[in-house]
Amino acid sequence: MDNGAASYHRFLAGDKEGMVELIRDYKDGLTLYLNSFVNNISIAEELMEDTFVKLVVKKPKYQEKSSFKTWLYTVGRNVALDFLRKSSKDPSLSIDEMYNVADNEDVESDYIKTEQNITLHRAMQKLNPEYKQVLYLVYFENFDNAEAAEVMHKNRRQIENLIYRAKKALKTELEREGFVYEGL
Repeated sequence: MDNGAASYHRFLAGDKEGMVELIRDYKDGLTLYLNSFVNNISIAEELMEDTFVKLVVKKPKYQEKSSFKTWLYTVGRNVALDFLRKSSKDPSLSIDEMYNVADNEDVESDYIKTEQNITLHRAMQKLNPEYKQVLYLVYFENFDNAEAAEVMHKNRRQIENLIYRAKKALKTELEREGFVYEGL
């Protein structure tokens, strides 16, 4: 049982500190993953909070068929998809409100790296949503293909194909912006 599972089981047994540990350990990565659905960090933060509220209120059972992190990201994915379904029916939310432009921080010592990150972020925002999700899970969250497949409700072969196509699409998009990276 990994640390997240142990903390969740402690929470279910009545130890509130277990949930505090889960939030501390997983909130940032979960928020960034959820941002790949909504392209708005503020909404992604709210969805992250909703995910943890769901754990606190409904106390879904963790079956231990996968890692705790995989299970948590699947719960978060479902919360995000529910939000997107509801917001698509709500005409009061405009597309502009759903789109978040990359932040441009100017830190002299990391200038080149920052510029590369901004270019990468912009290029990823132009990709198919499934491509963004699979790249984020595999390369930013270090999920293996099986875990990414479980979160995205795909099989391993589909994930392998998605990763291949996503990397190819990202490389094309980066080249359009004049960025060349040999690692893709």
